[in-house]
Amino acid sequence: MSNLEIQNKDEIRNFVKTNQDYYINNFEAIGNSSKYVFSFNIAASLLGSIWFGIRNIWNYALAFLIIETFAIVQIIRGFFGNISAEAYEKIEKIEATIAFRKKQLQAAIENNPDKVEMFERTIASLEKSVSEFLAEAQRVEASGVWIAIGGILLFIVIRIVQGMFANTILEKRFSEWLSNKTLSPGMEIKNFLISGVFSLVIILFSTIHYSFPNYMDVMKDFPTHPDIRLNSIAGVEGAFDYLVLKGERVFDAITFGIRSVLDSLELLFVKTPWIVIISAIVLLTGLSAGPKAAIYSAAFLAYMGFLGFWIKAMTTLALLGTAALLSIVIGIPLGIYCSTRPRFYSFIRPIMDFMQTMPAFVFMIPVIAFFGTGKVAAVIITMIFGGTPVVRLTVLGLRGVPQTIREAAIAYGASKWYLLTKVDIPLAMPTILAGVNQTVMLSLAMVVVASLIGAKGLGQDVLEALQYANVGQGILAGIAILFVALLLDRIVQGKKRV
Repeated sequence: MSNLEIQNKDEIRNFVKTNQDYYINNFEAIGNSSKYVFSFNIAASLLGSIWFGIRNIWNYALAFLIIETFAIVQIIRGFFGNISAEAYEKIEKIEATIAFRKKQLQAAIENNPDKVEMFERTIASLEKSVSEFLAEAQRVEASGVWIAIGGILLFIVIRIVQGMFANTILEKRFSEWLSNKTLSPGMEIKNFLISGVFSLVIILFSTIHYSFPNYMDVMKDFPTHPDIRLNSIAGVEGAFDYLVLKGERVFDAITFGIRSVLDSLELLFVKTPWIVIISAIVLLTGLSAGPKAAIYSAAFLAYMGFLGFWIKAMTTLALLGTAALLSIVIGIPLGIYCSTRPRFYSFIRPIMDFMQTMPAFVFMIPVIAFFGTGKVAAVIITMIFGGTPVVRLTVLGLRGVPQTIREAAIAYGASKWYLLTKVDIPLAMPTILAGVNQTVMLSLAMVVVASLIGAKGLGQDVLEALQYANVGQGILAGIAILFVALLLDRIVQGKKRV
């Protein structure tokens, strides 16, 4: 026996810990074949999902546990469960209604004979419903045995499947463990406890809930109290009131900065004669992205002008331009800083995840509390939603620069600044521009939402079209928003498409 085979067997022993010779033989047979090799693991078949949890193969453990729980629930429901409880609850409610209607009928007989016939029809209809639900309950009860038999068959099948595939799955896990020893092979005390307790809790409470619906009222609704929510709301409102009062100067400074950029761009795009704007944008697009893009941009601008969207399109362009410009100016330096400081990036990454995943209507609330409604708040909301891709992709691009190129530049005496500006950023530029593109596109997605808080522009036309079901106006304005985004994208990225 070669040293390599001995070493491999020692590794298997360290991994499986129990019944080592059995697993050595099966792992060798599975590893030497490209097809499925039949083997049956009795322990996995008997313990089921608990065995996979003990072996720390949680993806399979959870999948099998769901199927096992369903099978056990069906068995208990079929043999012992109150499967007709829902039907009898409906019968009780209807009988209570019938009793009430009979009292009304008696009162009508004494005081209002004209309504007697109506009440009699209602009572007859309700009594018919009771008989129907009673027949349904009897049918459900009669099917209980078959439900249980189906659960037994499913339980047996899933246990056989687990026994047949357990060794193959464990061998695959062993291969992963060989390449990454930080993975836990399982068979530790915590795996026994977690797998056993978790499976017991899932199966026990699922069985009680579905088989005996009225046995534990606490499982119907989460136990809570209205005061918890009211106190939480009061606490959040108090915190925001405090921040608004104490941070007034900070918020005013931010508003002034954004307003300055926004007013400048609006003055440029809205107040300047249209022929100057069209000439400048077409020329800029042509220099940046080529003659074909210049022709497209001229067509886009003509579309906006002829359909009467010019002023609103320029307002939207100023809003998008402000949000995208500030996002890029802040995002690229922040990404450069994060690329060399992993700890800081690990700190702000959850914040960026929060900014991207939180619905826009939710973080609109604190922005309005701090900055009020209007275009400044719309720019801030757009920056929150669309500003993170440029940071992420700047970090990704800079970290993807080949280390050999950087070492060669350092060997020739490149300073840190030269290395950053002449080596790292140029090589990472395609990825950075992809981040810019994503920022522009996500900013575009906020145009309609921003119109809800007074941003105006093309988003207002789309919003009005939604309110009044004006299909034509909505489609035309939506296309105009798309053209605004394409103009920004072509000007920013130019020919460097990725």
